[in-house]
Amino acid sequence: MSVARLSLGVLVLRYGAFAAVATVVNLGVQRAALALSPWLALAMLAGTAAGLVVKYLLDKRWIFFDGATGAAAHGRKFALYTAMGVVTTLIFWGAETGAWAIWHSETARETGAVLGLMVGYVVKFRLDRRFVFTDARLGIGGAA
Repeated sequence: MSVARLSLGVLVLRYGAFAAVATVVNLGVQRAALALSPWLALAMLAGTAAGLVVKYLLDKRWIFFDGATGAAAHGRKFALYTAMGVVTTLIFWGAETGAWAIWHSETARETGAVLGLMVGYVVKFRLDRRFVFTDARLGIGGAA
């Protein structure tokens, strides 16, 4: 596979757009879950799972240009991707739960979630590039 070359600006915009899509999916699933049950932890878990799958698929193809196929390759990478997400999920859940505990409002909870996801996604990109998509070939700013 050839090296995919993206300018740093294009990479940041693309990654940011995908993070926004995953965030909307996450919070949408959370809202749906909260409409069915008052358990915030269950809603956060459901939203996180939905956002994780969406973000994995987008990152694999459009950020890291990973061409690996097959159940074994996807399973291994998705497991690593999920493992890297544990730390970043703690950042996200901590910010969301902290905002809820302090202000007790849906707006504060979702603002905390968005801020936590923003920080978490920056950390996650670095972890994914180093540990998950190690065989993907990504050139940033023209460098191989």
